[in-house]
Amino acid sequence: MALVPYDDTHLWGMQKLHQPSSVYSFANHTIQIKQNWKQLGVAAVVWDAAVVLCTYLEAGDVELRGRSVIELGAGTGLLGIVAVLLGAHVTITDREAALEFLRSNIQANLPPDIQSRAVVKELTWGQNLSSFSPGEYDFILGADIVYLEETFPDLLQTLDYLCADHTVILLSCRLRYERDQNFLTMLKGIFSVREVHYDPSNDVHIFKAWRNNQKREL
Repeated sequence: MALVPYDDTHLWGMQKLHQPSSVYSFANHTIQIKQNWKQLGVAAVVWDAAVVLCTYLEAGDVELRGRSVIELGAGTGLLGIVAVLLGAHVTITDREAALEFLRSNIQANLPPDIQSRAVVKELTWGQNLSSFSPGEYDFILGADIVYLEETFPDLLQTLDYLCADHTVILLSCRLRYERDQNFLTMLKGIFSVREVHYDPSNDVHIFKAWRNNQKREL
């Protein structure tokens, strides 16, 4: 979501973030994602949390075929692209400044006959939520969107607005700092939350959240 140009000295030695593109294989498709660190910062590179959540979805623990999905803070669009390839109808969202870049990756990687299942839409958390229909989505996806503490209240408001009784939220993230744990505590104040996957090689956690009155499993 955030268009924050990190200082190069604060990167984890991830030279791949500065490459003009990165290539992945999901859902029997080769996906080539353009990156543009210099122009859009964190919104225009693929983070490990997105790759881990894509891998989790592809493994089949979650059935996306025919389901309605919204992705928050989509950035490069990799996660939303994979969700469409797995059969979902996906609303792929980010802030206005990232949308042109996001659309270019979606158009380049989705076959023409299924591009209609991907809708790109502006969403700044906590703002103009009435342009979205609460209860419309079966799944809410977010990859590495928990990192700016000042956005936590707006993110929680957005999740609360979009989530119906049947909706499942899947968030993948690293727990880098105390503030990340604080977000989980805040999330648990609204939803039931449990960790469903941990990738030790990337130090990425996937959390499932749902309304407290929701009983069913994925």
